[in-house]
Parts: sequence; structure tokens; C-alpha cells
Amino acid sequence: MICRIDEMKNKQVVCVKDGCVLGYISDIELDTEKGTLTSIVIYGRLRFFGLFGREEDIVIPYEDIKVIGAETVLVSTTVNLKLNDSRGKKRFTSL
Repeated sequence: MICRIDEMKNKQVVCVKDGCVLGYISDIELDTEKGTLTSIVIYGRLRFFGLFGREEDIVIPYEDIKVIGAETVLVSTTVNLKLNDSRGKKRFTSL
């Protein structure tokens, strides 16, 4: 399947191990010598409207990508859930 870089951005990323939504693709990393995708990046969430920076980005290597669909990317990766969000929402960080 051929996919443009512009089409990759903002696809939802779902972990097949537990079904959790990790976020949306914000960036990708390419090997320009080989012309291959090396990883996808999900930017960390903003802390207090961006005034305190952002959380750690989630970088998922190409080997962990199982399926790239029209709207969703399925990955098999290990993600650590942090449950200490002040609003009670689950937050994600990469291991």
C-alpha cells in the first residue's frame, strides 16, 4: 500500500494489546538513505495550556506497527499508563 506523508498525519493510533487509544500521529521519522519509515511519533500532551511544556512524546518503531488503515494505525507496543492526572483521566507515557 502506498500512503502519502500528509495522509499519515492525524491518524488515530490504537494498541492491539489492550485496545487503548494512544493518540494521533503528529510526526514520522524516515530513513532518507533507504526511503523507509522508521517510526511514528505521537506528541505528548500539553501541560497547563503549554505553559509548562508538554509530556514525553511516544515514539513507536516501525517494527511495532501492525496495520496502517485509512483512518487508524494499529500497533503492538508496551505503554505505561499513569493514573495520577488531576482530572482523573488516564495519561500515557512511553517506557
